[in-house]
Amino acid sequence: MADDAPTDYSLANPDTLTKYKTAAQISQKVLEDVKALCIEGAEILEICQKGDKLLEDEVAKVFKGKKISKGISHPCTVSPSTYVTPYTPLVSDTEEAEKALKAEEAVKIQLGAQIDGFGAIVCDTIIVGAGSEVTGRNADLVLATHYANELLLRMMMPPGLLAAGTEEEKKKAQAQKPYSQSKITQLLEKVVKSYECNLVENTTCWLFGRNEIEDKKKIILAPGEGVKGEGLPEIGEVWGVEMGVSTGNGKVKSLPNRPTLHRRTTTTYGLKRPSSRATLSEVQKRFGLFPFSLRQLEDERAGKVGIVECVRGGVVRAYEVIGSTDGEPVSRLFNTVSITKHGLSRLAGPPALNVEQYKSDKKITDEEVLKFLELPLGKPAGDKKKPKKKSKKKPAKKAAAPKEEEADEDDEDEDSDDDDE
Repeated sequence: MADDAPTDYSLANPDTLTKYKTAAQISQKVLEDVKALCIEGAEILEICQKGDKLLEDEVAKVFKGKKISKGISHPCTVSPSTYVTPYTPLVSDTEEAEKALKAEEAVKIQLGAQIDGFGAIVCDTIIVGAGSEVTGRNADLVLATHYANELLLRMMMPPGLLAAGTEEEKKKAQAQKPYSQSKITQLLEKVVKSYECNLVENTTCWLFGRNEIEDKKKIILAPGEGVKGEGLPEIGEVWGVEMGVSTGNGKVKSLPNRPTLHRRTTTTYGLKRPSSRATLSEVQKRFGLFPFSLRQLEDERAGKVGIVECVRGGVVRAYEVIGSTDGEPVSRLFNTVSITKHGLSRLAGPPALNVEQYKSDKKITDEEVLKFLELPLGKPAGDKKKPKKKSKKKPAKKAAAPKEEEADEDDEDEDSDDDDE
């Protein structure tokens, strides 16, 4: 029977892309709403609570009546200047609950939605209270992170994917070896060191899957001793691409804060305490394998007790709170991207940076890096419109295409939609 055929959850199925894009639109909308809440003196806990509520409200508006899971793929987290990992305090931890944002600190906002297990996560860094012009080390940090992120996205694509020229030239370009993780780190270091910054140790990009944001492949930037990634991006994949930069040495350490962000694992273990079993049951029903905050549980205090055995038994993983060893500010960006034969598309990501707002006396001078940054992320629209030579009324569209034009993901057999205006 045809009904018994397994569902195709790859990007070859247009429904998969639709769900990723729907989750991405929600994530980006809520990100902008949360950024507006991040003002001097605002309490981080209250911002996180409002962010989660906004995510839930937006998710409830889509795919109504459909028997599919949907919800939060990453709770709203707001990380102060020196924090590296996502941070979300609890209501019951009085001191943490009162932590507020400070003027001119680099704050990282991370959150995400999921539709049918397809999660889109986004993170942006803002300078609290920034005016029309940002100068000094904050400007250096933001620009270093921006350009490093742009370079990383270009190096995520398989070599020769967007090669132009003759068939022979295309084949030659595609025959190049993929960029190794050490090569990626090497070039990224050239970018950030141009601004007297450093990559954050063990910054990790993951392959995404259905109900999985840490799949079988990962890229680790600036890896610490004994740490290495596994695999590189390929056509047909969705990745979570992270960039972390510090004005300090980039080294990290565990902070004394209680881990409040957790995620269920696929490990099975016979929990002995009723409170532990109740906590795990709620986690399984409400969050699946996506990250959650203890403050999202029905009873936060009971959850703090029940989660202890869950973590000890390995059925739930606790995310340690990590910060910079030297107390220097850290900036992070996170994009959810897809890679197809047409290039790389940012499904969810921070809005385009207005680089004119950030004034630095430093700049990138390395020729190899500058050439990379000139590369597009997707095939130019003109490549798809070659048959239509008679139509001369659209020159403005071609001229308006940015250098970092991205692949049009709306269709896997895209040419059928090229004429849609």
